Amino acid sequence: MNRTLTRSLQVAVDVTVLSVALWLAFLLRFDWDIPLAMQRRALTVWPWVVAVQYLALWGFRVPRIAWRYVGLRDAVRILAALTASAVVFSAVRGAVIGLRSELEALDVAVVPLGVTAIDFVLGFLAISGVRVARRLAAERSELARTLERVRAAPTVRVILVGAGQGGMLVAKELLNRPDLSRVVVGFVDDDPLKAGTMMLGVPVLGSIEELPKLVGRRHLDEAIITISNAPGEAIRRISERCRAAGLTTKILPGLHDLVDGRINLAAMRDVAIEDLLRRETVKLDEEGIGGLVRGRVMLVTGAGGSIGSELCRQLLRFEPSRLVLVERTENALFEIHRELAVGARAQVVVPCIADITDEGRMETLLARYRPAALFHAAAHKHVPMMERDAAEAVKNNVLGTVGLAKLAERHEVGVFVMVSTDKAVNPTSVMGATKRTAEMYIQALSKRSRTRFVTVRFGNVLGSSGSVIPIFRQQIAAGGPVTVTHPEMQRYFMTIPEASQLVVQAGSMGQGGEIFVLDMGEPVKIVDMARDLIRLSGFSEADVPIVFTGTRPGEKLFEELSLQEEHAERTHHPKVFVGKTREWDLEEIEGAIERLRAVVEAERRTVVAALQSVVPEYSPAEALPADAQGPAVEPSASASSTGRSPVLTPLPHRA
Repeated sequence: MNRTLTRSLQVAVDVTVLSVALWLAFLLRFDWDIPLAMQRRALTVWPWVVAVQYLALWGFRVPRIAWRYVGLRDAVRILAALTASAVVFSAVRGAVIGLRSELEALDVAVVPLGVTAIDFVLGFLAISGVRVARRLAAERSELARTLERVRAAPTVRVILVGAGQGGMLVAKELLNRPDLSRVVVGFVDDDPLKAGTMMLGVPVLGSIEELPKLVGRRHLDEAIITISNAPGEAIRRISERCRAAGLTTKILPGLHDLVDGRINLAAMRDVAIEDLLRRETVKLDEEGIGGLVRGRVMLVTGAGGSIGSELCRQLLRFEPSRLVLVERTENALFEIHRELAVGARAQVVVPCIADITDEGRMETLLARYRPAALFHAAAHKHVPMMERDAAEAVKNNVLGTVGLAKLAERHEVGVFVMVSTDKAVNPTSVMGATKRTAEMYIQALSKRSRTRFVTVRFGNVLGSSGSVIPIFRQQIAAGGPVTVTHPEMQRYFMTIPEASQLVVQAGSMGQGGEIFVLDMGEPVKIVDMARDLIRLSGFSEADVPIVFTGTRPGEKLFEELSLQEEHAERTHHPKVFVGKTREWDLEEIEGAIERLRAVVEAERRTVVAALQSVVPEYSPAEALPADAQGPAVEPSASASSTGRSPVLTPLPHRA
């Protein structure tokens, strides 16, 4: 049917229903017995009343509304148009009554008030009703086609865990989406007041503990966890009950962040280890962060890494004038820039390939963009690898940070935030010792600088590149075994967004010289995580065994988040602590770092000895095998003119 014919038919329908509404209004006003005089009046006013009403509809653009997609906003527009026409009729009536003594013949053009009121209601119902009927017919036809497509697909009988707001939204979506081939059988909820009630026509069948009984009775196939803000312990308990009942368990990521009542069932996935470790959602001091970020230039080093890329995402939320991404790995920089530089953000996000150890390149970037804040997330972080290549750890983690900090001070960067690690506390690894050296230098430099130098220290990050979770998943996918170094190995864990948010938060709080420690919750045994992942993957330890391989060089069984003498104290943010820092002498530390720089090309044992002289609490783990020591390399001339390693004495500090 062509467009002109369709529009003509719609106009004809509108005129017809408005006419019917007017005549029905006269009939109702006069109890179905219209006096002869009123019949003549009705015939007289009929054309101009319908004409005025249609002109009002046209003025409010009602004829442009697509009938099959009519909604509440369109109904409001129809209501406004008919209200305007009713005002016109009332105004004409008032004017005619005022002139009645002179022009009594005009009485025949007056619409009685009762008729106007009734016609207003009927006209609104009629004009809206024909459009709603068209939409319902279209939806019914579409539903019939959808059901025809999915009829052959097997139907999954679903129980929703949680009868709160999240559960209602999921139930509503599933009820409206037959193409998902899921039938909502009921809810389970631990609230006894909800037991036996109905929500959206779906019954609350009992508590979570009753799941095993309900599976056989109701022939259930799948459970969907819908509890907003559910902590990890609750997710663990629910998933264990579902597993015991033989149910496939799904969860909606981000369900705890529901906005505007919208939910995306396409994102539904199996319960993951991150869900079992979930803690209460981080609440940010957005006003404080906005004061640091909004309208200013931000620079992030290591922008393509796990933490750096998430830092960029979090910073972009607070509308910086420019976000400079510094990354030495081309592919990683390409990916994060492609993700962030969309739409209006294209001119805000600036990708820069650079190595932080290249001071010339970094000086060019700082001079060009003049950032108000610099978030330093670039680092070598893998403990065993840095044990083998200690010199590279020193070059990147120590010398790169020192050079970058000096440039930040020279170019008057307002805030410099260094991302550190719990491995810097009483380090037993090269990586930890280099990060501790960088911390000490940053603290000492802050004492004399107008730049606010801040360090943020936290533990392991779930899902970051090279972390234990992706490794375990690969091992499980390969059929095992899953390798764990030691049955008592424990670590603190955070999700990537949680860690990055708190880094930004600490940056907005720092006054200079602080070491902020993030609340990591309780430490988790690595072997327990391995068992959870095996179970969540649908296997048992009989299918995928766990093998203990022994601790690796530089590893500790337990990590610490702060030194005993730092006495970490709470800040105004409940998840951020600040440690009382030592007073390091800048000249002494700079001298020690220069001696470290002098031996950086020497053999590994010389580099380790130099690190020990800078970090007195560094206790290297047992020596690496001979083949891991690397070839013996003569120290640089500045280190020793005789070819022997220089004598390094421990660096003193002021308590």
